[in-house]
Amino acid sequence: MQSVITENYIKIESLSNTSLLNFWSDNANINITTMIGYIVRILGNSLAIYAAARFVPGFLIDGGIKEFLYAGITLGLLNSTLKPIIKLVTTPIIIISLGLFIIVINALMIWIVDFVFPFVLIQNLTALLWATLLIGVVNVIIAWFIKIFNK
Repeated sequence: MQSVITENYIKIESLSNTSLLNFWSDNANINITTMIGYIVRILGNSLAIYAAARFVPGFLIDGGIKEFLYAGITLGLLNSTLKPIIKLVTTPIIIISLGLFIIVINALMIWIVDFVFPFVLIQNLTALLWATLLIGVVNVIIAWFIKIFNK
């Protein structure tokens, strides 16, 4: 069995060309679907932050579309990197509270966005709680749509 390394993939000569092409086309479809899912989630986070800024008194974003996208990207990155670690560490508390502690974790993620960006202003704890609930509901709806369209 002899192999040749090219720019995009390793071609093993014992494989037929059709099976190799099917392998790479299947992986390309998965990667494109994954990327579209991330983009939709980022836009959904931005939309949810806009809805919170519009409807929750005390939750303010000073800026335009660019600031909402920055906040959405940051919230998406926090939700995909830091949130699973925090959920793993606080699993006993989540179990004892019957899952309600996840709201506290989501509020922490939004508070970190507030801490990182000076254009995000959360005036009180009530505004943080309502913004957390609204952003969570919007994210659940978006995840539901992504699941429907991925079928």
